[in-house]
Amino acid sequence: MTDLTGSTVLLPRSPARAAGLAERLRAAGVAVTVAPVIERAPAEDAGALAAAVAGLDAGRYAWAVITSVNAVDALVGAGRPTTLADAPVRWAAVGPATVRALHSIGIEPALVPDDATADGIVAAFPPAPSRQDVAEASAPSTDTTTVLLPLGDLARPTLRDGLTALGWTPDVVTAYRTVRSELPADVVHARYDVIVVTSGSVAREIAAQYGATSPVVAIGRPSADAAREAGLSVAAVADRPTDAALAATVTTVLKERP
Repeated sequence: MTDLTGSTVLLPRSPARAAGLAERLRAAGVAVTVAPVIERAPAEDAGALAAAVAGLDAGRYAWAVITSVNAVDALVGAGRPTTLADAPVRWAAVGPATVRALHSIGIEPALVPDDATADGIVAAFPPAPSRQDVAEASAPSTDTTTVLLPLGDLARPTLRDGLTALGWTPDVVTAYRTVRSELPADVVHARYDVIVVTSGSVAREIAAQYGATSPVVAIGRPSADAAREAGLSVAAVADRPTDAALAATVTTVLKERP
């Protein structure tokens, strides 16, 4: 493995979520600092999420589209894993971490796009059935064109708009909120060769709390776009949203730095 002793990397994630990537980088000699800039908080309207879980169990949705581990955790918190696993609905998932989270509660996604983004889900999603198909395939009280989207409060309308264009009826429910976590002063005043950004929210908080003095490696294209919009310099984008891909990308950037 490449020896990158002396290199410094900031992982602005929770210790649990950063552990795998931090271990890989430290094995290469990198000095890794883990300090989250955002935290997950419960949705303000817990009743809406509980109603959505009840709707899954009742067969109100044709699909449930899951875009993050946070959404899985929120659904589990609003119901029971066994209820979710037995729900008469097809599941779609974005990214390997989300797939693993669904597997942990007994759910096998029917759709996992190669492009682990909201755009990727829309591109891979089937068009909605016609009204005649719905009438012939389901009871009158069942709306089989409704798709549950349990999202964070800062989610962009990409999924909602894309699925609507395909003829589906998205039901957007706030599953969790994203709140700021302040960086410690010693982290703010330190210098890092690379900062890893794993979401648009992280990118914006890094720009606001730390500034644009260090290049960033983004977990995917949406995070990279948000980083550039926030004024950050994007050195590279991982080709997959995994610890292995991020570690390889960060390592390459560190080896090529002046």
